[in-house]
Amino acid sequence: MSNSILKGKKGIIFGALDETSIAWVTANKIYNEGGRFILTNAPVAIRMGDIEKLAEQTESKVIPADATSIEDLENLVEKAMNDLGSKLDFVLHSIGMSVNVRKGKEYTDLNHDWMTKGWDVSAVSFHKLMQTLFKLDAMNEWGSIVALTYIASQRTFPNYNDMADNKAYLESIARSFGYYFGKEKKVRVNTISQSPTLTTAGKGVKGLDDFLNYAELTSPLGNASAEECADYTISLFSDYTRKVTLQNLFNDGGFSNVGVSQEIIDKLNNK
Repeated sequence: MSNSILKGKKGIIFGALDETSIAWVTANKIYNEGGRFILTNAPVAIRMGDIEKLAEQTESKVIPADATSIEDLENLVEKAMNDLGSKLDFVLHSIGMSVNVRKGKEYTDLNHDWMTKGWDVSAVSFHKLMQTLFKLDAMNEWGSIVALTYIASQRTFPNYNDMADNKAYLESIARSFGYYFGKEKKVRVNTISQSPTLTTAGKGVKGLDDFLNYAELTSPLGNASAEECADYTISLFSDYTRKVTLQNLFNDGGFSNVGVSQEIIDKLNNK
């Protein structure tokens, strides 16, 4: 049920690929809450995915952009403001990629050229995006920028590989750039640390099903779904969270504050 809490707000959504994407689910929720937006992804991702279908569902326009290219980002932001008729109120960065994960390389034997590529796409792109928004003065006061992350940025999860390093860097960028965005533009910058979620990108992580099961058994409230992540993101785009910034916010059913659950102990004891 819609409460229209984003009525009149306009923004850009990065990373919608198909119906399993958190960005896809979030786009539909934003649309239902009265928000309007430009959809964007890398040209190759647009060719692989179904983003045009989402655009039709949400009466949106798709503008391709390589998030690692300042030129592409400047073109995207300028066109978005022109098409939407105003500055932006929200931006969602839902981008992550590791060539090493895709190719099955172990963390102790990384291809560092691939590592640099994944770092640029998954983390540095967030700095490039915010730098572009900042320089073009593209955000309205009390606007909100959100990026999606994962607790592997702070704790060791075997097989999450160099994506853990990328997420750690992403969170640091959010805090550092968020300070300047807050002081000079009155814009909020936060990251959401989401439960492991079965997305197209997530399926590339070896042992994801085990991650999901372990987190479900550990979290008092169970894993947060893509729908619940979208709801949380919408709250951060709304006017109800105007003084929330520089935060890494856990949407994980309590997983991040549990040492071990009784369910895990029982499984270890074969009960």
